[in-house]
Amino acid sequence: MEKLVSSWFNNKTLPQSYIFPPETRPGNHVIPRCNTIPVVDLSKALAHERTAVVQQILEASQEFGFFQVNGLFCIRKVQFFCSQIIILFFLKQVINHGVSENLVNDTMNVFKEFFELPSEDKAGIYSEDLKRPCRLYTSSPNYNREKVHLWRDCLRLPCHPLKECIKIWPQKPTRYREIVAAYSIEAKKLGSRILDLISEGLGLDLGYFGDKLSESVVISVNHYPPCPDPSLTLGIAKHCDPSLLTILLQGDVFGLQVLNDSKWIGVEPLHNAFVVNIGHQLEVVSNNRLKGAEHRVVTNSTVARTTAAIFLNPSEDCIVEPAKSLIRADESPAYRAFKFKEFLYNYVTMGGNSEKSLEPFKRHG
Repeated sequence: MEKLVSSWFNNKTLPQSYIFPPETRPGNHVIPRCNTIPVVDLSKALAHERTAVVQQILEASQEFGFFQVNGLFCIRKVQFFCSQIIILFFLKQVINHGVSENLVNDTMNVFKEFFELPSEDKAGIYSEDLKRPCRLYTSSPNYNREKVHLWRDCLRLPCHPLKECIKIWPQKPTRYREIVAAYSIEAKKLGSRILDLISEGLGLDLGYFGDKLSESVVISVNHYPPCPDPSLTLGIAKHCDPSLLTILLQGDVFGLQVLNDSKWIGVEPLHNAFVVNIGHQLEVVSNNRLKGAEHRVVTNSTVARTTAAIFLNPSEDCIVEPAKSLIRADESPAYRAFKFKEFLYNYVTMGGNSEKSLEPFKRHG
C-alpha cells in the first residue's frame, strides 16, 4: 500500500524513480488541442440511410481515424489522426444508446470516492500478484521490473461473467457494486453497437465481433494525483491498447494525448463524453485496415484526474486472426493466428510497446 502514489503524492519534489529519460518525458512544450472539421450525421443510421452512414464512418476512419459524436448523433472527424479511431459520445444526448448521464456521473463519482477511502479500506484489494483478477496496484503490472514508474494508481475490475466477478469487487464506497455493475452492462452494449457499425463498414457479417472476440470485459480505473513536476513524468507511457475496442470515460480533466506525425496532440475532455478507440486485436482482425494510434497520459500539478476505461477483449483462448473475407486475392494475412492470452502475455512482457507487442505475430514475406 505504501507504494501507491495516492499514499504519498504530497511530496514537493518528484522522486528520481518517476523521472523519465529526456527523450520520452513530456517537458514544458505546449501541446495543441485537436480542432474539428465537417460533421457526419450519425442519426441517419437509425433511419433509412444506415448504409450511407456506415460507409462514411469507414471512409472517415481510413482517412482521419478520429471521430466526435455530438448530441445530435453526429460524428465530427478530427483532422490528421490517420492511425486511430476515437469516437466521442455525448452521453447527455445518447440515452437511446442505453447509457444515461446520471449513470455516468454516479460511476465517475464512485470511482473518485474509492481513491479517497482510508488506506485500511483499500488494503484488502491491493496486490502485486498479476494473476489476481481484481486488484489495486500502482504504476504498471511490471512495477518490480520497470526502470521508471508511472505516476498513477490503477484499479482493475474484471466484468465477465458479471455475477461472479462482482463478488470480488470492492464493497466500499456505498452502492459501488450496484453502480459499477450497471455501468459495465450499458458500456458493453454501447461497445457492441459500435462494433456492429465497424463490421458492417468492413463488409463483415453483423455480429462478427460478438461472442468470444469481445466476450471478456475489464474495467481499468486510473487515478492520477497532482504531480509536483508534470514535465518530468507520465501517467501512462506511449502505447496502443491490447484490446479489441476501448471505451474511455475521461472526465473533465485534460491528460490524454495522441501521437500523429511524430507530434503529440491533446484530446480535449468533453462533458459526459466517451472516447472509444481501436485496439490491437481489431488491427489484426481487419488485416491492418484499421489502426490503433499510440497515445499517452500526461499529469498536472493542480488537480487529481480519474478515468475509467472499459476494454472489450477476446476470451483468453479465443483464436484471433485476420478475417478471411478481408484478405484480397493479391495479398496475404498480415498476422498468424494466435490465442489472445499468448498476445496479452507478450504485451505485458514488452511493457505495452506497440511494435514489439505485435512483432511475434506478424507474417513476413
